[in-house]
Amino acid sequence: MNNPLAPLHRALADVVGADRVLTDPTERHVYGYDNSRKHHLPDAVVFALAEEEVRGIVDTCRAHRVPLIARGRGTGTTGAAVPVRGGVVLSLERMRRILAVDPDNRLLRAEPGATNQDVQQAAAAHGFFWAPDPTSASYCSIGGNIAVNAAGPRAVKYGTVRENTLGLRAVTGRGDAIRTGTDTTKGAVGYDLTRLLIGSEGTLAIITQATLKLTPQGTARRTLRAIYRDMHGAAAAVSRIMAQPQTPCALEFLDGAAIAMVPDFHKSLPAQAGGLLLIEVDGPEAAMNDAVAAIAAAARGPGLVECVAAGSEGEARALWAVRKALSPALRTLAPNKLNEDVVVPVSRIPELIAGLEALSRRFDIPIVNFGHAGNGNIHVNMLYDSRNPEQEQRARPCLSEIFDLVLRLDGTLSGEHGVGMEKRDYVARAIDPPTLALMRAIKAQFDPDGILNPDKLFPQNP
Repeated sequence: MNNPLAPLHRALADVVGADRVLTDPTERHVYGYDNSRKHHLPDAVVFALAEEEVRGIVDTCRAHRVPLIARGRGTGTTGAAVPVRGGVVLSLERMRRILAVDPDNRLLRAEPGATNQDVQQAAAAHGFFWAPDPTSASYCSIGGNIAVNAAGPRAVKYGTVRENTLGLRAVTGRGDAIRTGTDTTKGAVGYDLTRLLIGSEGTLAIITQATLKLTPQGTARRTLRAIYRDMHGAAAAVSRIMAQPQTPCALEFLDGAAIAMVPDFHKSLPAQAGGLLLIEVDGPEAAMNDAVAAIAAAARGPGLVECVAAGSEGEARALWAVRKALSPALRTLAPNKLNEDVVVPVSRIPELIAGLEALSRRFDIPIVNFGHAGNGNIHVNMLYDSRNPEQEQRARPCLSEIFDLVLRLDGTLSGEHGVGMEKRDYVARAIDPPTLALMRAIKAQFDPDGILNPDKLFPQNP
């Protein structure tokens, strides 16, 4: 029997060689999902090694009128790398070279498949770091970081991918290779296409190279742990800390439910621990005592149980290990999890926390909160069991009201995870019709045939 996919498979093999095209359904299956656990089987998986091959793959998909989905390491949580309509998954995991490290100009060039950790290690050898540090840094790719404008704890002081990327090379949906940005931190010629491509989730172009802005490593670092009787006290402390001049390089928030997720850690805390802030300060050694004193003074307030500094580097690493273990641990607490990385102005975090508590009670669904409180980015985790019909029925209405709450507080629906499939149907609440129409028109200019990552980012047309 004729295989209807055979012509597509042969055409892709002509571009990269048959050994870099997966056609067996079992092999293709692995590339049909990401960390959202959503799955659709692609028609083919192809591995590129160079920009010219990416151009050939785009041309092939245009000719065969099939979708093309760029993929890094599949760590995204919104389904952005899932091939909803089948088509071709273009894996960039083999394009992982560090092309250049330029300490004099504080930049690094890398291919999209390089992991965040690859970049950090290359930069560290010269006394620098790249600011974005998502929890999955040891595994996720910088192409994926760029696709969703990833961040992590350090964003509170050093910014997200958008603030730390100087330029890109990419291939549009037309098959054109483009270069955006500059090698300098200043540039005022033309439109800022670099920032446009960052966060576009592969719907406009496929990143083939990135020029990253590096930051010198601090000479000293201190980690503090502030414990509060409840999460309202911790949320109020975030506002006080961010209102004073000393900016922490990380300010993480854990509510009581999140603390309880790690039993050994929970046992080591005071019995009345209902909210916790993990605070990191960096800078010159000579300034550390004053910086820690300023942060500790701001942390003091109603509900504070204790505020202590880590006594050693080992203690500090242990505290961060607890924070990074939370998201995976939630997978074991309930069969289903909706993880939404909403953002509100820092001063409105207390209102957000109060509103989430009320929604949890009203819908009878546990909600665990933690995240990057220093810039208002709270990871709201709804835990439910889809095998329980009543709970399953309540989950989506509860999520809908969470998004409405965030927008009422002048917030946004995502800080670093992106939109993908999970949030696309809520986007129209956050972006007005004329602006959405303009975004669709931009998409059409970059990708006139609509082959790049369809059914993502935008709400579905009626």
